[in-house]
Amino acid sequence: MRSPHAFRNGDTPSPHHRNPTPPFHNTVTLRKLRRFNSLIFVFRVTAFTFSLASSVFMVTNSRGSDSPHWFDFDAFRFVFAANAIVALYSLFEMGVSVWEISTGATLFPEILQVWFDFGHDQVFAYLLLSADSAGTALAKTLKGTDTCTASNSFCVQSDISVALGFAGFLFLGLSSLLSGFRVACFIINGSRFHL
Repeated sequence: MRSPHAFRNGDTPSPHHRNPTPPFHNTVTLRKLRRFNSLIFVFRVTAFTFSLASSVFMVTNSRGSDSPHWFDFDAFRFVFAANAIVALYSLFEMGVSVWEISTGATLFPEILQVWFDFGHDQVFAYLLLSADSAGTALAKTLKGTDTCTASNSFCVQSDISVALGFAGFLFLGLSSLLSGFRVACFIINGSRFHL
C-alpha cells in the first residue's frame, strides 16, 4: 500500500499538505535566536518594572486630607493610567516572550505576532511618552505655586513617578526597535528570523 504522502512523477502535492519537519537551524543560529529573544525579554521585564513602579509611586502620592492628591490633577491621572496600561501590556508580552524562548514558536501565527508586537509597542510607547510629557509640564507648573512649598514631598514623589515613566518609555522604545527589526526581517525573508 502506498503512503498517502508519496507522490509519483508529475504529481503535485496538495496545497493542504504540510511538511511536519521544522526548517533546519544549526546550533549557532539557534543560540543567536535565543539571545535575540532573551534581549527582547529583558527589555520587556525592564519596561514592566519601571512602569509598575511609576504607577505605584503615583497612586501612593497622597499624604492626608490637607495635602494635594494625585487624582485632583488630570495629567497625573494620565500618567498613572498610561503606566498601568503599559505595565499590563508588558506583563502579557513577557509571557509571550517566555513562550517563544521555551517552545521556539510564537503564541499567535507568525505574521500576526510580528505585527501585533510592533504595532502595540509603537502605540504604547507613544502613549507613555505623551503621558509623561503632560506629567512633566504639570510638575514644572506646580513648582512655581504654593502646592510644592506647602507639600514638597508630593512634588518630589510626582517627579519620581514621571521619571520612572520615562525610563519605562526608554525600554519600551528599545523593545519597539527590536520588534520593528523582526517586522523588517519578516517582510524581507518571510520569517521573523534575520538568519
